[in-house]
Amino acid sequence: MRAVTSTSNPVLSNNFWSNIPGYETMSYEGTMQKIGVLFGITILTALVTVSLGASGNLGAMVLLTGIGFLGGLITLLVMVFTRPKNPAPGAICYALFEGMLIGGVSFVYEGAYSGIVLQAGLGTVCIIGVMYFLWSTKIIKATPAFQAVVITLTLGVFALYMVSMVLSLFTNVGVPFLHSSGPLGILVTLFILGIASLNLILDFHFIERGISNNSPKSGEWWAAFGLLITVIWVYFEMLRLLSKIRNQ
Repeated sequence: MRAVTSTSNPVLSNNFWSNIPGYETMSYEGTMQKIGVLFGITILTALVTVSLGASGNLGAMVLLTGIGFLGGLITLLVMVFTRPKNPAPGAICYALFEGMLIGGVSFVYEGAYSGIVLQAGLGTVCIIGVMYFLWSTKIIKATPAFQAVVITLTLGVFALYMVSMVLSLFTNVGVPFLHSSGPLGILVTLFILGIASLNLILDFHFIERGISNNSPKSGEWWAAFGLLITVIWVYFEMLRLLSKIRNQ
């Protein structure tokens, strides 16, 4: 099958589309259904995790949050590197795990900054809406040059977070301004949030090309899975940005 296009999302890439088997082809309705399923599972699992914390069962909530982090990471790696013929089970498991992680993280942020979860959620929805509008009206076009810039910046952010994680584990040194709440720290997080948001443009574009090029039906699950990854990234960056602003 001819490759569709490139994207910085590790799921929605040319290699994935070229290796997806099947006879039925992607459709807009089918893709939206899969997106609804994965996002619904994520939100429901997050609410269950939050309810445990709200009821005072903090131990269970922390346990689920840890399971969500490790399970989500392992599932993501397995999905990316094995490319299962049927991606539905893996995508659903990822949604479950990420819901646990989101629930625990959101509970902690809400405890420290009252109302921040609602603000971050609304902010994420608004960003998705704005990015979709900019993409659908062709105000922002996913040209090869645009894709190359976003991919490069995304890989740079990923490398930055990896360096920060390693430094935090083995030293007392941190990446300057990445976690600070000063003006420069806010600008850094705002910049990263912008990069995450631009990835939505690439995801929308890629889904459209997958449908127009009659990609296999299982591509609907891959598309929903990839979009979920991006939206979760946007949500976490919104939480970080709002918390830094609250600290001013």
